[in-house]
Amino acid sequence: VQLQASGGGLVQAGGSLRLSCAVRARTFNNNGVGWFRQAPGKEREFVAGINWRGGDANYADSVKGRFFISRDNAKVYLQMNSLKPEDTAIYYCASAYRSVASQSPDAYRYWGQGTLVTVSS
Repeated sequence: VQLQASGGGLVQAGGSLRLSCAVRARTFNNNGVGWFRQAPGKEREFVAGINWRGGDANYADSVKGRFFISRDNAKVYLQMNSLKPEDTAIYYCASAYRSVASQSPDAYRYWGQGTLVTVSS
């Protein structure tokens, strides 16, 4: 399984970005996919996840109402609105062991290389 995250960049506070995660796998549609982020000096944290059916999503409290996750047959997207400086981090997508996208990093088997999001104040 290969995951490729893209779409990061520099944006002003209040702006929007859309991240994409391309997943190359024979069983992509059977697995939950999550987005995580890691800021300098901090631990990796869960941002959003979507289950294999694409109908159920869950979000970290810090991004609820601002970030939205979706998927199609080949990619998972993270629409990020009303960005804040504290959203600055490297964002990673990951494929879960199971069909449900857990908030625990331990539930994910494959990880992409990350894409940097920088939000200026």
